[in-house]
Amino acid sequence: MWLKFSKMHGIGNDFVVVDLITQSANIRPERVAELSDRNFGIGFDQLLVVEKPTRPDVDFQYRIFNADGSEVENCGNGARCFARFVYDQNLTGKRDIRVETASGIMELHLTDDRQVMVDMGKPELTPEKIPFIADGFATEYTIDVPDVGIINLGAVSMGNPHAVIRVDDVDTAPVETWGPAVESCKEFPNRVNVGFMQIVNPHHIRLRVFERGSGETLACGTGACAAVVSGQLRGWLNQGVKVSLPGGDLFIDWDGEGAVKMTGPAERVFEGKVNL
Repeated sequence: MWLKFSKMHGIGNDFVVVDLITQSANIRPERVAELSDRNFGIGFDQLLVVEKPTRPDVDFQYRIFNADGSEVENCGNGARCFARFVYDQNLTGKRDIRVETASGIMELHLTDDRQVMVDMGKPELTPEKIPFIADGFATEYTIDVPDVGIINLGAVSMGNPHAVIRVDDVDTAPVETWGPAVESCKEFPNRVNVGFMQIVNPHHIRLRVFERGSGETLACGTGACAAVVSGQLRGWLNQGVKVSLPGGDLFIDWDGEGAVKMTGPAERVFEGKVNL
């Protein structure tokens, strides 16, 4: 069955977005993995699916599949592309959009300058809910990772689990080796996204993220949120932080208690049809 899609990106974190409200298809993990291939498929970090809501107080259901075909709970850059897609495709005329995800309700706002602000909800810091194996909450944990050794990290869930490691320089950070080792370490039973954070000043960080199921991406919205939360908890950052990722900048605001707010762009690259 041929399915219309849009290729989009949020500061380089790229997606294929499909509308399963006016179209129908069966999402098969093995087919997602084939299409994500950048040589033999379309090429993308994640596949985003727009579906009808299952409850009356939201506008859409939002599903996310990684490049390896696994379905995940949340994606901040994807959420901005989701909002731009449903508005530009005339699936809604609203600029304030509520969507249901596997991790709960997400609120999206399209600004007048074509940016998208996402209410990412409150960060989850309780270890068993991240999930992360630890004796109790701490702002920083020390773990022994096979083939890496002893490392210090922050553990945060933004609807999906993140480990945040501080480095002196993201350009020389061991993302390619530490990323997969930490992603699959026993302390994170559902695997984990791994962020490598360089503090520029209390209102600016640089960040690279190794995403579970996708590898390193040019940007990760939930990773940016988790890094800022962890940086504030560890006393390194103030409220309101610019996060510079390889693909561009996001602005993250957290008051230390409530929801994390993320603002950034979402761009359409091209449209096409694919046999899903």
